[in-house]
Amino acid sequence: MTIIPKLIILGIILIFLALIILLMAKQYRKVGPNQALIISGGRKRTVIAPDGTKKKVGYRYRLGGGTFVLPFIETVDILPMEVITLNIKTPEVLTHGGVPLMAESTAQVKIDPSDHSIRLAAEQFLGLGKEGIKSVSMTILEGKMREVIGATTVEEIYTARHEFSAKVIQAAHKDFALMGLVMMSFALKDISDTQGYLDALGKPQIAAAKRDAAIAEAETEKQAVVKSSEARKEAEVARLAAAALIAKAEWENEGKKAESQTLVNQKKAQADLSYELERFRIDQEIKKEEAKVKIIEKEQSIKIEDLEIGRKQKELESSVIKPSDARKYQLKAEAEAEEYRILAEARGKSEATKLEGTAAAEELKQRGLAEAETMLKKAQAWEKYDKAALFDTYLKLLPDLAKAVSEPLSKVDKIVIVGGDKGLGTSKITAQVAEILAQMPEVVKSLTGIDLKKYFKEKLTPEEKEEE
Repeated sequence: MTIIPKLIILGIILIFLALIILLMAKQYRKVGPNQALIISGGRKRTVIAPDGTKKKVGYRYRLGGGTFVLPFIETVDILPMEVITLNIKTPEVLTHGGVPLMAESTAQVKIDPSDHSIRLAAEQFLGLGKEGIKSVSMTILEGKMREVIGATTVEEIYTARHEFSAKVIQAAHKDFALMGLVMMSFALKDISDTQGYLDALGKPQIAAAKRDAAIAEAETEKQAVVKSSEARKEAEVARLAAAALIAKAEWENEGKKAESQTLVNQKKAQADLSYELERFRIDQEIKKEEAKVKIIEKEQSIKIEDLEIGRKQKELESSVIKPSDARKYQLKAEAEAEEYRILAEARGKSEATKLEGTAAAEELKQRGLAEAETMLKKAQAWEKYDKAALFDTYLKLLPDLAKAVSEPLSKVDKIVIVGGDKGLGTSKITAQVAEILAQMPEVVKSLTGIDLKKYFKEKLTPEEKEEE
């Protein structure tokens, strides 16, 4: 029971605090940089004017930002600080010369941000807002424009607008300063009249301008003709100079072309000569390789011939020598068999028959021996014939070998022999060929093992002995 009253009291306190915070938050007022807060009420404050005088005021201000306003004591108003544009158009105003003139202008005014000016503006425009400042400023500017126009001639306004604007700004400066305002800019946009004075004022200038323009045009045309003639002359001189330079450049170019062509011809001749020398060297290399190939082919051919000779030797052994040996043994076996048969038959006969059979057997024996001896001599003759055939084959190959040795020379178009010995070059070639042919028996001996020199020596020596 005691907790509930405490909670109620605590809630009331919290609500009271929230209301105070809300009230304080509501009383905190803030504005942008183009506005000023004027806080009235509260205690009075002493301010010092630019002339040094002091006075007490019951307000304060905040230019941009925010401040706390005491509730029930102070009130807040907003004073606009932004630029205000004014468009002023005066009715007909008599100038210093008595000419009625209308003028249009534009100006920009605002409250001066100094302390004294803000206080002056607050005292005069607070509550009127932007439109109040605009209305008062336009009234002041229109009056000052009438004042300046009345003291100035049309010609001065027409020819010196900048000076007219400066006079208006200077005339309005004091009045604006008394209200805390400042004129940022002023410009005279246009002036006009209903009497045609401005048009008449401009006609002499227009006529003079036309005259000056015609004179300037004629002068320009004259200068253009002169300049054109000078330009044509300079162009012709430049053209001739350029033609001379072109001719000189062409002459130099032709000279360089001739020199270049000479160098090209020299290089081409050197290249052709190098090509011919290289072609000749390659041809010689090719011929050397062809000769090596021919020699290898001949060597292979000789090896093949050797193999063929071996094959024929084996064929001869299998077809002649071995059959002869077999026949010899066959005849011998037949003779022995016949001898045994006769001897067996003779044992059953009489002594006379035995003698007759013995004689017949002896005769058959002698006949068999004679046949065997004949077959043996024939086999030996075959052996001799086989060796002679081999030598005959080798002799038949010698011309082919000589032809293979001399064949590369038949393909040579031209042979240049360099040497200081006496005698014809052809005799040297013949001698070299003869030397190569003289080496053929040694080549055959090294390849086959057959000594041709020894063979011919053995064949020819008996004949020489017989002739002696």
